Amino acid sequence: MSCFIVPLVQAIATSAYRKANSGKVAASKAPLMHNLPALEKMLWGGSIMLIVDHIINGELTWRFPFFTALDQVGGGAVMLREMLTVGVPMSLVLTAVWAVWAFVRKPSLT
Repeated sequence: MSCFIVPLVQAIATSAYRKANSGKVAASKAPLMHNLPALEKMLWGGSIMLIVDHIINGELTWRFPFFTALDQVGGGAVMLREMLTVGVPMSLVLTAVWAVWAFVRKPSLT
């Protein structure tokens, strides 16, 4: 129900970093820095897809408190546990796959 929060925060941080260092990212020859926009797109796309999935499954609502788990006593702990056990590993795996892809793809910039 709240696993999308971790990749969403990572997407926001990645976007902020890329925008703050846009000149460095565009001119960089380092594979990770050069492919940062791809990570950003993967994170935003995945987060939006997870939000839509959670809305369809009824885990997110349009009224406060938005998360159905927060309607129950102890729901905050359930959400935190899900973020730590599902959201963090999901973000780590996505970032690792992106890093491997960036190094394999390594463009021949001269």
